[in-house]
Formats: sequence, C-alpha cells, structure tokens
Amino acid sequence: MAQTYTKSDAQAPTGFFATEAAGLRWLAAAGGAPVVGVHTVSDTELVLDRLHPVRPTPGAARNFGRGLARTHAAGADSFGALPPGAAGYWFGPLSDPLPLPEATAAAFGEFYAQARVWPLTERCRQSGAIGQPLATGLQEVCRQLRDGRWDEAAGAPVRPARLHGDLWSGNLMWTTDGVVLIDPAACGGHPEADLAMLELFGAPHLEEILAGYGEVAELAPDWRARIGLHQLFPLLVHALLFGGSYASATGAAVDQLLG
Repeated sequence: MAQTYTKSDAQAPTGFFATEAAGLRWLAAAGGAPVVGVHTVSDTELVLDRLHPVRPTPGAARNFGRGLARTHAAGADSFGALPPGAAGYWFGPLSDPLPLPEATAAAFGEFYAQARVWPLTERCRQSGAIGQPLATGLQEVCRQLRDGRWDEAAGAPVRPARLHGDLWSGNLMWTTDGVVLIDPAACGGHPEADLAMLELFGAPHLEEILAGYGEVAELAPDWRARIGLHQLFPLLVHALLFGGSYASATGAAVDQLLG
C-alpha cells in the first residue's frame, strides 16, 4: 500500500503548494493537534503522508479539541501573519483558489476588515453574488471592526492564535492515531475563527471537540455570540464561488451582528 499521497495541479498559482507545506509545518511545530506530514513540494505538487480514515469517535474528538487549543496557544506574530516560507495567502478549493491580501495588523478588527471581510464584500458585490443592501450592512460591520468592537473577549485584548484557517469537517482526517489536520489556510487570527468554521459545516462530535478545547483554553462566556462574525469570511467566499444560499446566510449573520 502506498505510504504517500500526492496533490497536484499544473495550473496552481506559483507558490501555492509551498504555502500549503509551510502552513502544515507551522501547525505541526506548535506540538498540538496532529498534522499530516510533508515529504516534498514543488510548484505543481505536494507529497504528503497517506492517511487511512476510520470512524469518528467521541474520545478522538475530545483529544483533538485539546490539541487544537494547544495549537492556537502557540500563537502568531500578528493577525494575518503567514507561516515561515509561505508565498502568499489563498483560500478555497484547489480547483479555484482565491488570493487574498497579505496584510497584518496588531488588532483583530483592523485585520479582519481590511484583509478578509471588505475585500470579499467588494468582489461579491461586483460579481453580483450579493446585492447593495447586504454590501451596505457589511460595510457597517467593517466600520465597527475597525472601531474595535470585537477586539476584546472576556475583557481582555484578543491575541493572535496559530490558526488552521479552513477548519471545516472535510479537513479533519479521523485516523487510528486521532484527528489529523490537512489542507490549511494557516495564518495568525482570532482563536474563535477555527471553532466557528467547525460550527458552520458541522464536525462530527463537535460538542466533544469543544469540551476538550475548553479543558486547555478558556473560552469567553459569550464566544457563541461571535460565531456569525467569524463565519462571514467563509460565507462570503462561498457566495463568491458557489452562489446559492450563501448570500442569504451572510445576510442573516450581518443582521444578527447589527441587530
């Protein structure tokens, strides 16, 4: 049985696979959640350990939550900081990776507005993926982000965590050695962002993951009130790439934040 797995795309943007490899190594260096091993990388392919999936279990989920908290706690130099060796920042499927600004900031709100929510709002509006009323609501969210409304949690400034960055359930590989992370869009960010992504698309045994996380890191009592804020980024990407109901979901999140 082959011991490696190769991701390849001759049309991948220059530096795309180098960035993914850098993200995997950066996450692995945290000593938290297990991460798929990198063998070799080139402009057109990435060779990784081959993982053998098994059925998700509550125990593996709780252990993963503990590991994820330790990964986050390893931190980053700033919000938006990229892993050493990264050549850019992309988000989305390999077939259509979306480049986004490589901006960094000392405060969460400034970064999230400047490098994520507003650039995607403009692209979605220009493409027709969202209408002007929703764009106006997102503009107000960005104003409040820049004003620092969400820069603290439980009365303390949010510090940049070492994020996986695309932590939907498909990027959790359940193996005999536990949950292994794959396919990151790694950068420094708000620690609640990875949790919000797990909530968005529904991870197996999510409550066990959260319970394990809470054993290692203290979650703010009101963290669930910010889930919609952190989901704006992936929702806007999905609205831009796939349309459908994602614009409506984005609008519901905006209404909740501004209501």
